[in-house]
Amino acid sequence: MTALTGVGVSPGVGSGPAYVLTRDIPVPSPGARHGGDAEAERAEATRALERVAADLEERGVRAGGEAREILNAQAMMARDPGLAAGVAGLIDAGGSAARAVYEEFGRYREMLAGAGGYLGERAADLDDVRDRAIAVLEGLPMPGLPSRAEQPYVLIARDLAPADTALLSKDAVAAFVTEQGGPTSHTAILARAMGVPAVVACPGVTSIPPGVPVLVDGASGLVRPAPSEEEVSTARNAASARAAVFAAATGPGMTSDGYAVPLLANIGGPRDVEGALEYGAEGIGLYRTEFLFLDRTTAPSDEEQEAAYLEVLNAFPGRRVVVRMLDAGADKPLAFLPPQEEEPNPALGQRGLRLLRAYPQILNAQLGALARAASRSSAKLQVMAPMVATAEEAAWFVAVCTEAGLPSAGVMIEIPSAALRASDLAGEADFFSLGTNDLAQYTFAADRQVGALTALQDAWQPALLDLIALAVTGAVERGKSCGVCGEAAGDPVLACVLVGLGVTSLSMGAPALPAVRAALSRHTREQCILAAQAGLAAVTAGEARTAARSHLPGLAGLAL
Repeated sequence: MTALTGVGVSPGVGSGPAYVLTRDIPVPSPGARHGGDAEAERAEATRALERVAADLEERGVRAGGEAREILNAQAMMARDPGLAAGVAGLIDAGGSAARAVYEEFGRYREMLAGAGGYLGERAADLDDVRDRAIAVLEGLPMPGLPSRAEQPYVLIARDLAPADTALLSKDAVAAFVTEQGGPTSHTAILARAMGVPAVVACPGVTSIPPGVPVLVDGASGLVRPAPSEEEVSTARNAASARAAVFAAATGPGMTSDGYAVPLLANIGGPRDVEGALEYGAEGIGLYRTEFLFLDRTTAPSDEEQEAAYLEVLNAFPGRRVVVRMLDAGADKPLAFLPPQEEEPNPALGQRGLRLLRAYPQILNAQLGALARAASRSSAKLQVMAPMVATAEEAAWFVAVCTEAGLPSAGVMIEIPSAALRASDLAGEADFFSLGTNDLAQYTFAADRQVGALTALQDAWQPALLDLIALAVTGAVERGKSCGVCGEAAGDPVLACVLVGLGVTSLSMGAPALPAVRAALSRHTREQCILAAQAGLAAVTAGEARTAARSHLPGLAGLAL
């Protein structure tokens, strides 16, 4: 069988029989009607949606970390009052509960897909909620995957919903491969968090027959059906040798000539701390706080927030912990806030810092909890605001942080305007953190969930490197630090380029830390600078990657 190629998004080699995920939930008949008792039919629909929501939340609790945040947001879709009202209206018109769910969720899905950006990314999640609710109503098993198997399998799908993967472990799944998705899709993020090889945007992969052995290289993006035993053995030996080299690089992140580059971890909550410590994180570069807010109809109490922040701070005594303030809005609505006025493009509307300014009680409660937690810990707490566009916004955020007793307040650079005017923002903020995922999405107008646009989401795009260089220059001019907390930091080759551009710290999913540490340890700072210059001079992403690698000879020994 012919080998396939996609985009490698989680390094490593995995092999096993193909498990091809298909959605077998039948479409309810267009003419399906209830027996005349609309009230009973509405109650059935409500119970089904609530069962789905509860199941998703339970999966989130068992999974923890980033998976919990994603699944809780998906559970809120099942409880969305607007969707419920639409379903009820169709039932009142005579439609069966299953058909009403199918039609209303389909209508809403078209709206999400048309909006693109953050909302467009959630279309697959909405489909999953719909299918699960219809399964409950029709008395069918909910869509799902085996959590245990006789041997680890390669999970293949057109796309994967968070609920499909949240409870899987490395004992059950050897690798993920999807036809759709991009480097920052939920599949990619969860695969990296699990440390499982993954390839996305791989055309034709769902045509592989179930049970056929498959070899997956999550670094190169190669997917080989029916590999020979020799091919599997060679790939595994190479991966083992690579892992041994990575493990040999220990201690703080630095170049071979001693230039320090702190290597930090991205986490979604206290449950991710153990993994960060296991992989040698020197601190936390991105603590996403959404998990506290998205799965509830009331705001978290001050005590609950303080405890969650303190648990992470106490795990890193004397070290840096960077907390991102609540990044809600768009695809992450808060159920305990009044209904928002409908926006034509929510991804460009009231989200991030804009939403926090509109609801100061939420911001002030979070800042207060962080200040109290910091006073009880020796960790070096820094807080940063998401989606900052102007120097005025940066100045306002720093002022409210100072008033709350938090001395170090920075901003995320994830909007092109912030990178273009970085010097102005650095005059107000204490530090920068580059969110390369959103920066790429907004720079190229390319939805990061759409596999067909993967080339535009490539962090090696020279235009994106230009914006990173502008942001770093602006920070340097003002004597401020500028780290990276996007997925680009976890690419060992690109990490060297980022250091060459002047980035002062790198934060990534914890499993990526060993490879990045090893790559930096094999190159001088001057080599990193030359690689960065070569990348900036290129015209395409591929040329930038090739040009940079030519100045990084130590990569050969890492098989990267």
